[in-house]
Amino acid sequence: MDTFFKISERGSTVGREVRGGVVTFFTMAYIVVLNPIILSGGTDANGDSLADFATIAATTALVAGVMSILMGVVANFPIAIAAGLGLNAFVAYSLAGQMTWADAMGLVVIEGVVILVLVLTGFREAVFRAVPIQLKVAISVGIGLFIALIGLVDAGFVRRTGNGPVPVELGIGGTLSGWPVLVFVVGLALMIVLYVRGVKGAILIGIVVATIVAIIVESVGKLGSSVDNPTGWNLNVPALPDKIVDVPDFSLVGNFNLLGSWESAGVVTVLLLIFTLLLADFFDTMGTMTAIGAEAKLLDDEGNPPNTKRILVVDSLAAVAGGASSVSSNTSFIESASGVAEGARTGLASVVTGVLFLLTTILSPVVAVIPNEAAVPALVLVGFLMMQQVKGIDWDDLEIAIPAFLTIALMPFTYSISAGIGAGFIAYTLIKLVRGKIGEIHPLMWVVSVLFVAYFAIEPIRALLT
Repeated sequence: MDTFFKISERGSTVGREVRGGVVTFFTMAYIVVLNPIILSGGTDANGDSLADFATIAATTALVAGVMSILMGVVANFPIAIAAGLGLNAFVAYSLAGQMTWADAMGLVVIEGVVILVLVLTGFREAVFRAVPIQLKVAISVGIGLFIALIGLVDAGFVRRTGNGPVPVELGIGGTLSGWPVLVFVVGLALMIVLYVRGVKGAILIGIVVATIVAIIVESVGKLGSSVDNPTGWNLNVPALPDKIVDVPDFSLVGNFNLLGSWESAGVVTVLLLIFTLLLADFFDTMGTMTAIGAEAKLLDDEGNPPNTKRILVVDSLAAVAGGASSVSSNTSFIESASGVAEGARTGLASVVTGVLFLLTTILSPVVAVIPNEAAVPALVLVGFLMMQQVKGIDWDDLEIAIPAFLTIALMPFTYSISAGIGAGFIAYTLIKLVRGKIGEIHPLMWVVSVLFVAYFAIEPIRALLT
């Protein structure tokens, strides 16, 4: 095992890898609940729902488990895989409404195949290597801020105002309200204290303790879900389960149609939808593997992680697998950084995470005990760790500082990794152009910048062509 995963070579131990894999699982286990919520919230062109909640949850865990294990074994990199947030909402509310669910998932499969071809031909990796190293650093920093914001919002510490000129605020009405927020604060404080004291397993201990506190709080206060109570739990309501094991239903696997969408939505519309999926998936993974590699100190002198092509191949296959199983495109999860913060450096951690996802298919009642408020403090702490890389950017060089700033700022402000990367790439190319340094722009940066211009203008283009 040590030789296969290069555990000692990367300065890790089996214990650290297992602990990191467990932490990553706990940090991203919410997807088993959240993906069904999002996919079951939409209907297709016929007004039909995808499936019942339990079926979507079981299949979500199945695909995440298989693909995370594949990432660990094939690419030997500490990244876990699951249904991509944002992509699943796009499928549920943009694709499905124009066709059947099977047709929509068929488009996801096609998108995954196209990305796989781009990887196998070397194009995807070539684009990644064409990006200036300081822009890669900016991508990592931006993702750090992004996941910290995700943690704060999911915990209810920061909330959307819903009206007025201020988009977000502290708690409700500018004040922290509700016991779940206190659970988040306790979890975060405990993680910080343990981390600065050098305690091994600080993040895992924090999640477990916060979950125990949450169960006690819910048993006393009966707060319920935030759907019925603004100060209730954001996703999972923590309570001891009635049963430990449940029989999974995998009937969604294979429920897709590759060609139906072309007839129901039209060729132009389908091509634009595939392009939108493609670009978002393409660059989200680029940012994620850069950030994870930087946090794990696995990047080479040019900012590239080991086994880049293998990572991209598995990620592409995950998109195909997600569509073929009707749970939306699967992709690399930035939450894997929480496991890296616990010491994970190899694919063994991803294998551990994958095995836990597979167990979740039958142990979903146990996973449902962990509330978001107990898990997301890990994202805030990891956000800080990733933010430390900002010192690697030359802020006196406007040609890199402005693109880096836009990359970092727009990821959390738009809630999109791709939007931040796109803005940074376009700004970098534009500034080099107006300064007369065209020769310093890699040809692939030209190509990608033009594609991102089209990505940002996708709605006007769609209106013009249709």
